[in-house]
Amino acid sequence: MNHPLFTPDAKLTPYWWEQAPRPALPELALPARVDVAVVGSGYTGLHAALQTARAGRHTLVFDAEDAGFGCSTRNGGQISTSIKPSLETLARRHGEPKARAILEEGRRSLAWTGEFIRDEGIDCSFGVVGRFHAAHNAAHFEALAKQARRQPPGGNADVEVVPRAEQRREIGSDAYFGGVIYTRHASLHPARYHQGLLERARAAGAQVVAHCPVTAIARDGAGFRVTSARGTVAARDVVIATDGYTGPLSPWLQRRVIPIGSYIIATEPLPATLIDTLIPRNRVVSDTRKVVFYYRASPDRRRILFGGRVSLSETDPTVSGPLLHADLVKIFPELAGVRISHSWCGFVAYTFDELMRVGRHEGVHFATGYCGSGVGMGSYLGMRVGQQVLGLPEGRTAFDDLPFSTRPLYRGRPWFLAPSIHYFRWRDRLPI
Repeated sequence: MNHPLFTPDAKLTPYWWEQAPRPALPELALPARVDVAVVGSGYTGLHAALQTARAGRHTLVFDAEDAGFGCSTRNGGQISTSIKPSLETLARRHGEPKARAILEEGRRSLAWTGEFIRDEGIDCSFGVVGRFHAAHNAAHFEALAKQARRQPPGGNADVEVVPRAEQRREIGSDAYFGGVIYTRHASLHPARYHQGLLERARAAGAQVVAHCPVTAIARDGAGFRVTSARGTVAARDVVIATDGYTGPLSPWLQRRVIPIGSYIIATEPLPATLIDTLIPRNRVVSDTRKVVFYYRASPDRRRILFGGRVSLSETDPTVSGPLLHADLVKIFPELAGVRISHSWCGFVAYTFDELMRVGRHEGVHFATGYCGSGVGMGSYLGMRVGQQVLGLPEGRTAFDDLPFSTRPLYRGRPWFLAPSIHYFRWRDRLPI
């Protein structure tokens, strides 16, 4: 990394790994048979495993890399209500009762994640800090304000409108046109959260085997035969929890999720007075661009962590880092001379209708498609899919019966991503 914007000791690994490096798990001999096999050891897989293991089911979790190597320890540590489409959009697609049920699942996921962390005593800097969602032009501010005014009683009373004249109490920048505060949105240290979840799943009896990719899942009588790099295991039930890292193991799922790289940088340590000026209330921040930026102060309020999409196609963090820095400086000109200490990326999974899914296909359970909101919803739906494996009625969700469509010619390689991003960036530049 010879670029002058990088510090001499800059790393291409997540800033979060400084406090919570990837765990060194003990070598395990694969059992011949288990009750539940889970593919993927991120939030979804571990929450599913925690449910089944605590219910007494012999549970084995596979991961192709280190435990939590994917986006569960690479994300921005922001927790929202997770549902991107509006009530109006969802009602047109599914009818108003279903639309309201979907939105309620989002609110439930946010509340449940915080309750789980508190109940389990996981030390991960969790806090209900609120989100400042900034309007990148005047038309978007009017749309945000109108939407906030239309909320039914009790439906979303946690929304506060902030006009442009008052936005500096929320963010030390004039780059936006006002915005709204979602006061119940939260933040955490994602890798420490994952570590706490991993510890609790293992304490419940779940076995976690790293660096052991699953290569095939096949029916075997009433159960399944799970083939991995280290051998074959018979399983009564199987859960696929790979989200943005879903590959050819399940061609059906691979055709329905779109892997999209999201890129993040961490600045070198900054003076406390500067952080207090830029993000005075410790909010998490996002904006109304379709190609969105999301950012926050680090839990110790020493750095700014800034994420987004900066290229038409997937690229290297050595390339994305300076590009993200340039966008950061447009928002905070004071950071022009500040260098990058960490630059990394991770893959999130989008669906074609921007809604997550949980269910079964050919007997295999899955939860996926969090559309960049996987901290809360990946945790929540991981818990729900675990309950579904156990046959519990409370495992039902509003996502269960939704059609899960793909597109012609799509096989898991998003050839349409570059033109889509180009179009949305063009739209983001328009005053509409």
